[in-house]
Amino acid sequence: MELRPDNPSRMILKGTYGEKIHKTFGVTRQGVRWRFQHIFGNAYIAAFETILAIEKIFGTQLREYAIKISREKHALRQENNHQIKKMTKFSK
Repeated sequence: MELRPDNPSRMILKGTYGEKIHKTFGVTRQGVRWRFQHIFGNAYIAAFETILAIEKIFGTQLREYAIKISREKHALRQENNHQIKKMTKFSK
């Protein structure tokens, strides 16, 4: 990936990165570009915009709590996904 200076700047796929995703996940190159733009150009940037707005109002002192909680939630989601996969193996 590369940062393309503009106003505002944007991230772009560089080199064979898109080709690797295309081969790994079996989506078209256009699908790779769309997903990249949607995730990195829209969702990821929007999440940081929201964080910056919240921190402008309330300060950054809650950041460590938010990171800790989000890591815990992510771990729980991963564990739940693992349990669901185990259950579906046994039901077949």
